[in-house]
Amino acid sequence: MLRVLCLALCSLLTSTRADPGALLRLGMDIMNREVQSAMEESHILEKMAAEAGKKQPGMKPIKGITNLKVKDVLQPVITLNFVPEVGIFQCVSTGMTITGKSFMGGNMEIIVVLNITATNRLLQDEETSLPMFKSEGCEVTLVSVKTNLPSNMLPKVVNKFLDSTLNKVLPGLMCPAIDAVLVYVNRKWANLNDAMPVGQLGTVKYVLSSTPATTASYIQVDFSPVVEDPNGQAIELAGNGEALDFPKDYVEGSSQLLLSSTLLSAELTLLQKSLSVDVQDIKIGKLSPQTTKTLARFFRKVAKAYPKPKPLMTQIRINKPPKVTMETDKSLLHLHGTLEMFAVRKRGKAPVSLFLLDVHFNLKILYSVHENRLQMATSLDRLLSLSRESSSIGDFNEKKLTDFITDYLQEAYVPTVNDVLQVGLPLPDFLAMNYNLAELDIIENALVLNLRLD
Repeated sequence: MLRVLCLALCSLLTSTRADPGALLRLGMDIMNREVQSAMEESHILEKMAAEAGKKQPGMKPIKGITNLKVKDVLQPVITLNFVPEVGIFQCVSTGMTITGKSFMGGNMEIIVVLNITATNRLLQDEETSLPMFKSEGCEVTLVSVKTNLPSNMLPKVVNKFLDSTLNKVLPGLMCPAIDAVLVYVNRKWANLNDAMPVGQLGTVKYVLSSTPATTASYIQVDFSPVVEDPNGQAIELAGNGEALDFPKDYVEGSSQLLLSSTLLSAELTLLQKSLSVDVQDIKIGKLSPQTTKTLARFFRKVAKAYPKPKPLMTQIRINKPPKVTMETDKSLLHLHGTLEMFAVRKRGKAPVSLFLLDVHFNLKILYSVHENRLQMATSLDRLLSLSRESSSIGDFNEKKLTDFITDYLQEAYVPTVNDVLQVGLPLPDFLAMNYNLAELDIIENALVLNLRLD
């Protein structure tokens, strides 16, 4: 069963790699959990064993044995192995007790231990384009048989029982268990292609870019995420042409999700309008009261024009799509835009623009996961450039404002950015994955979520 599962995943992963986008590496930790939980959820072996006790078409009654029943199915032991370029080979070891009445009138018990083996091939459903596991090559092998029958009955009765019942009937009864379990696994891919909202600002859909590829250690799934605004307009993922890949130092058998910086940039583009704000608070954080008196410390003309202090109003407009960059252990959000300050007048008069500045600044990003969404919290890294576009207070050296604007961005603007980012970015919905346990690493051009099961 697992072999088919792997084969299917393998096919899904083998096509053209998505670059930029997202990559998923499924290790044996997740595959073991999914198959084991599917086996437990379906109770399929117990159901199949119950069928084994019923009279089946073409099965002849066994002389000397009546009231045949199957009970005490053992908890299965599942062993999985990746088959490169194929899928997953699965062995389910289990056992059961077969009871009945012997012709001597006593209770008969035959304890059978068996292995069910199959290959689970991972395919791509033609209708849904979702991963789909399908089993092939199922076999049932008897490992041991023990009975309480008298020794003189063993050769004849037990051998006939094995030949006419177990060896002929059990494969037809137990192999469907593999297919039934895969139904449970396949259901957990059902939401993968769904468009997931980024607040009310757009959606993200994780679309398979190719057939999954299987190696001896993992299954890799490549995504070409589709990011769309509320009007259905796609946001281009503009990459730098470098292929994404996982670091080499993760524990064998573990699973990771890699999100490219270009994907995060595209998702944050949905938030661009929300990052443009008006700030009119007199008191902001640790800053002194925001009035024309504050600016008068830098420009004498402001003091002359407004001898009586007027409140300040600031418009910050982000006029280029946000860009996320990543290098080892550090990620930055680049914002380009304008900062315009106004003197606010009373009696319904329009505010007066004092000056308009072009600004480019970086915010440090701290990543976390909450309720299965990627969260970001920022703080000001540095103000990279500051240039004057217009001024109603005459020429001035805008560099004098560097420290003031830096403090202003940190105290007045960054909290607004963090409020906007609370919407969170959706993560691929597959195999009931709980991302809240993931460990996050920042590498070159990507964020890696090292997925944990507990």
